[in-house]
Amino acid sequence: MRALIALALFATAPVAFAQELPGQADASRVPAGTYVVDTGHTQVDFQVNHFGFSQFTGQVGGTTGSLTIDPAKPNDAKLDITIPTSGIVTTSTALDKHLASPDFFDSAKYPTIRFVSTKVVVSGTKAQITGDLTLHGVTKPVTLDTSLVGAGTNPMMKKLNFGFEATTTIKRSEFGMDKYVPFVSDEVKLHINAAFSAK
Repeated sequence: MRALIALALFATAPVAFAQELPGQADASRVPAGTYVVDTGHTQVDFQVNHFGFSQFTGQVGGTTGSLTIDPAKPNDAKLDITIPTSGIVTTSTALDKHLASPDFFDSAKYPTIRFVSTKVVVSGTKAQITGDLTLHGVTKPVTLDTSLVGAGTNPMMKKLNFGFEATTTIKRSEFGMDKYVPFVSDEVKLHINAAFSAK
């Protein structure tokens, strides 16, 4: 009897898992409009080489901003995001405090990081977004290599959600953050998981 029950459960399992995810990598699901950053589901990760011993990572939350987009004119998209430096965390509370100090982000003096797009080149579900990155009081051009993750109606929020992931590499010394270079690498790899929703 137990074997029959187990077989029945196994037979019905594929049906339960065959349902399509609400979000699909289909840009046509995003109507023209201005969308706000879904702060609770947006993350910025960074990675540096630490003394040649490890690839150390951290994360930033609390991102806000907007994306204006028209699928009929994708290259006219405008992205503007702000990241609070107070939201930077690692696995060490002591390091978190050090990163907030004048040695690195100097969060008291420079409480935010901002990216404002100046050029967008779209190819299918991928895009290169070039813009001005303001970090530590210095503004430099940066290009984000982005890919659409998915778009669709969020079954919990009952409204449109979509997101993309982006990567880039910057040199922190170019933004006046050269403490411990080269022992803590000058190059910082950034990985952004950005989510947006209808207002």
